[in-house]
Amino acid sequence: MRLSEAQQADVEFETEDISNMIIDPVSAAILQRVRIRAKFRIEWLRKLWANESNSSTTRYISYDEVDAILADHDNPRDEALWIQQNPKFNRLQDELTQLDSIIYGEHSRFAVLCQIFTITQEDADLLQACYALQLDPTISRLYAYLHDNPARAYVSAELVRRLFGYGYSSLYSTESPLRVWHLIQEQAVAPNEPLLLSLDPMVSDWLQGVSTLDPQLVEKASLCEVFPTLENWPIEESLAIIKHYINSDTQDRIRVIISGPEGCGRSSFAAILAARLGMTLLAVHTDGLNVCDWEQTYRFAHRQAFLDRTAVCWTGQPLVEFSWPRQIMPFPLQFVVLASSQTLAAQKNMIDHRIEMPMLSHVERQTLWHKYLPETLTWAKINFEQLVNQHQITVGEIAAVARKKPASFSEVQSCLRAQSQHRLGELAQHVECPFSWDDLVLPGYVDDILQDMYFEATERNVFWENPKTRRLFPQGRGLMSLFTGPPGTGKTMSAQVIAAELGMELFRIDLASVVSKYVGETSKNLEKILSRTQHMDVVLLFDEADALLGKRTEIKDAHDRFANTDTDFLLQALEDFRGIAILSSNKKSNIDEAFLRRIRYVVDFPQPDSEQRVILWQRLLGEIAGEEVLAALKADINRLAGNIEMSGAQIKFSILGAMFSARRDRQTVNMQHLLRGINRELMKQGRVLSEDDRQRLNGT
Repeated sequence: MRLSEAQQADVEFETEDISNMIIDPVSAAILQRVRIRAKFRIEWLRKLWANESNSSTTRYISYDEVDAILADHDNPRDEALWIQQNPKFNRLQDELTQLDSIIYGEHSRFAVLCQIFTITQEDADLLQACYALQLDPTISRLYAYLHDNPARAYVSAELVRRLFGYGYSSLYSTESPLRVWHLIQEQAVAPNEPLLLSLDPMVSDWLQGVSTLDPQLVEKASLCEVFPTLENWPIEESLAIIKHYINSDTQDRIRVIISGPEGCGRSSFAAILAARLGMTLLAVHTDGLNVCDWEQTYRFAHRQAFLDRTAVCWTGQPLVEFSWPRQIMPFPLQFVVLASSQTLAAQKNMIDHRIEMPMLSHVERQTLWHKYLPETLTWAKINFEQLVNQHQITVGEIAAVARKKPASFSEVQSCLRAQSQHRLGELAQHVECPFSWDDLVLPGYVDDILQDMYFEATERNVFWENPKTRRLFPQGRGLMSLFTGPPGTGKTMSAQVIAAELGMELFRIDLASVVSKYVGETSKNLEKILSRTQHMDVVLLFDEADALLGKRTEIKDAHDRFANTDTDFLLQALEDFRGIAILSSNKKSNIDEAFLRRIRYVVDFPQPDSEQRVILWQRLLGEIAGEEVLAALKADINRLAGNIEMSGAQIKFSILGAMFSARRDRQTVNMQHLLRGINRELMKQGRVLSEDDRQRLNGT
């Protein structure tokens, strides 16, 4: 089917002088080259059509047209020979040679694109056909004419094969870099119609000297700013290793894994390394991506990296779960930000180098607090030292607190606690810490041990910065304590007091989410908690720790063997833990001795004696019921403390029960209400007050 005379007139043209083009010389040369190739093809088609009958219309196919097709008049060999032997094309052939020297010249972005992605000449011609259409949309009418179909005003593989003289050879195969890197976009037009091919707009912009972020990455990626380096960051050592791999003769790519806690400057560290290597850094966030999105994001990120010479830095929790695409050759250098406990599977043709980010030193924390929060320069020395010594936090956390502009030491403490509360999610339960040292009623030796533990917690960060002590203690630097004793004797309250005095949050670990009947699951759950809190400014409290740290059993079957393996894993995890953890148990005898050897402090909380019970009754009753009630019941309280053995928790809940009994009777709290509350607590242990007990306690 032939185009009409009017349609043919629309495609009459003369080759243009590229010196008058507004676009850059390379783009102008590509546009001119496509026009010249189109002229060759059109002249050949017109020669063939001139030999056909004029009876053809746009609605019918003539006999002459059918005969021409059967005789294969329009074959690539004859067309190429005719163009070569036609004297009127000599000047244009010479011009094509000049245009090629411009297109593939020294400063040509198109030549760089072909070199980066190893694009063949055939695929390069397809790129040029698509690029020309974006440079000059009127060429679409040219393409429709060459297709001999007004509806095909676009680039197709079939069009490019004949336009550039490739005949029936394969073009734009499935392995083509144009497909692999999505340099060309495909669109189905209609059934049995050729695919519509177009140049990716981002690539088109890049060819014209405009570097933009790929639309596929806009909501996932951003360029990293280069901040000043910190003194203890291993910049020079890391650069030497990266340069060694990059300059080696192998074709392996480098994947630098930077691990550490959130906010420690992992991405900033990567940006500094990239800048020292003459590159920018593109951070790509993978949270929320599914597997399909991940492969596409990986492709477009590395395409951006090649075009703009920017290293890629991957961040996000799902990274360890994804399979890294092997069919896409990545940029020579990429970074991956992970937590300390996370690892990536090894990849073929990829060299992994892991860098563990160092924690801030005591001096660096001082400097950063003064830098980000100058108000700290006016604080009392004791407060600033407490802030610096006790809180081993990251530069990101310091900056986050400073952005809130706290006005005092207490406000900074509150900000630090608030930052910790959301980071454990469902793994732990936040525990309020309203108590102080004055609220504890304990034997002197227990109080001394707790004070020692608290002091070590305040000094440990500075102490472990000494390389000599770190050499002698490669493991076991965590502050692990075991609180044992009957229920209600002050174990949890002591943990609350220590956390409050340290200005840290206390988290109770939910054993229901940790202990599992499945082999290996318990140790994995615990390892997840310990690794996440390794560098957090928190105190962990494990209630009923004997469920975790029970004695190993004699091996009688496979289950016993695996259970003991689970225990061995827990031993190692606890030994590697660098934070502060308190284990609580009602029975120390149930704890495996191997765990006890790894615990820094073992504190036994006894039941309070009569003198301590008097203090507990007086403090609690005075605070809950009021000083007047306390004064009225003072003699009765002394008898209660001397005759009934109760823990501090039992005394507190006895008073609580008495308060509600009194409110029910519309009376002030009296001895009968206290006895009712005591009896309710004793019944929990299977004990009750006899009538004789009541009379004796009433002083009758």
